[in-house]
Amino acid sequence: MTSSSGSAKKNPYYQGPVSDHFDGQRFFNPGGVEPGGAFDLLRWQLGGGRVRWPNPVISAFPPARPDRHVFGEQMRVTMVGHASMLVQIAGLNILTDPVWSERVSPFRSLGPKRVVPPGIRFEDLPHIDLVLVTHNHYDHLDLATLVRLQQAHRPKIVTPLGNDTIIRRAVPDADITVVDWGDRIAFRAGVTIDIEPCHHWSARSMGDRRMALWAAFVLTTPAGKIYHIGDTGFHGGINYEAAASKHGGFRLAILPFGAYEPRWFMKGQHQNPEEAVKGMKLCKAAYVAGHHFATFQLTDEGIDAPVQALDTALKAEGVEPDRFRPLRAGEVFDVPVG
Repeated sequence: MTSSSGSAKKNPYYQGPVSDHFDGQRFFNPGGVEPGGAFDLLRWQLGGGRVRWPNPVISAFPPARPDRHVFGEQMRVTMVGHASMLVQIAGLNILTDPVWSERVSPFRSLGPKRVVPPGIRFEDLPHIDLVLVTHNHYDHLDLATLVRLQQAHRPKIVTPLGNDTIIRRAVPDADITVVDWGDRIAFRAGVTIDIEPCHHWSARSMGDRRMALWAAFVLTTPAGKIYHIGDTGFHGGINYEAAASKHGGFRLAILPFGAYEPRWFMKGQHQNPEEAVKGMKLCKAAYVAGHHFATFQLTDEGIDAPVQALDTALKAEGVEPDRFRPLRAGEVFDVPVG
């Protein structure tokens, strides 16, 4: 795909040079698929087929009370919900796409509502060193949570181009490092963060589509490498293959596998469980923490459908189920070594 900007509307978040994924106004996925437009959205919303979720849902795991730190070879992931996880490694406490709000929406009383409480009470968080924000959709960039984190922890925030503008409107004194695909930053001694492409898009409203960048992150630490993707379409697996070629495989990949129906509308932007398992193999991940399911109903499939489809996909690909863990709120995953 080459970008089709449409109008000459000014980008409110980012001004910078044209690149292979920015046309001067909007970001795009090279050779990829644009998200559906307003007509497609209406066709989906009026088409029926949505399976009603139970609400509320009780997690099988009580709210976790994380240790202050983990060290040595330990690598621990604790599920908060959806794409929000606490990753503890090499003495660092890292949050991915943190959302503690009840809704993921521009409105307080409308939009997708949380069906299960956060797997860690906000007050029980250890000191947070680093926050990774992959893109600006409301289920990944939650300003109310970032305000709370700034007040309580003052973490470093790493996020792709343009998202800093959005965050600073709510958190003007945030410590933000803004990154582009292909960048590498040294976070601490022995810990680096590479910013890699994923196949997605961005929007906070109908008027700012693709005006801020989306990205995946690779953490290189003394305890191993982590490949974190907040959201992605499979895109023929090319980003997975590129990540494996560049980084040589991963101890852990954090991969989405929910919010994928109907496929005609979601396929370009949200991979399904079958594609997620293929991605695991292509990127040479020893283990996967699966996310993006059973917290907010964003799409048509039932609440248990992703896990059921994942089980089928793992069997079809000959992958042991304990290597791809669909994490529930409050669940703690100590990633094996090797």
